[in-house]
Amino acid sequence: MYFYDLPVGYSFETGERELNEADIIGFARQRDPQSFHTDPEAAKSSPYGGLIASGFHTLLTAFTLELDANVWCEASMGSPGMDVLRWLKPVRPGDRLRARVEVTEARISRSRPDRGYTRFSHSVLNQKDEVVMTYDTVVILARRPG
Repeated sequence: MYFYDLPVGYSFETGERELNEADIIGFARQRDPQSFHTDPEAAKSSPYGGLIASGFHTLLTAFTLELDANVWCEASMGSPGMDVLRWLKPVRPGDRLRARVEVTEARISRSRPDRGYTRFSHSVLNQKDEVVMTYDTVVILARRPG
């Protein structure tokens, strides 16, 4: 889908992915080696009462699910960044995550009319429909050729 195919109000939901204990520990050992992400025994005495996924693991899982949905991949020209990232609930082994995404703003580039800037609001949910993370991104999308 291209810029004009994604108007303000357009939304979609991704498939889901389960994060198991091995996924959580493996990611954290490489990217976020805090004991409540890497050591199930030590995590029991943490403020979380058990092992939880790194927020970055949650973010990258959601991003991958969104790419797998293949909504804007063909038109994507990258992103200047994200805003208002919030981790709202811990993600635990066995949680199944999915993302709900909505277009909240869209504008054509003033300097490059072949593209537009689309703001997306993302909510990441677990299998209980609890929102575990939210964030906003801006994606640069090509306008449909021709």
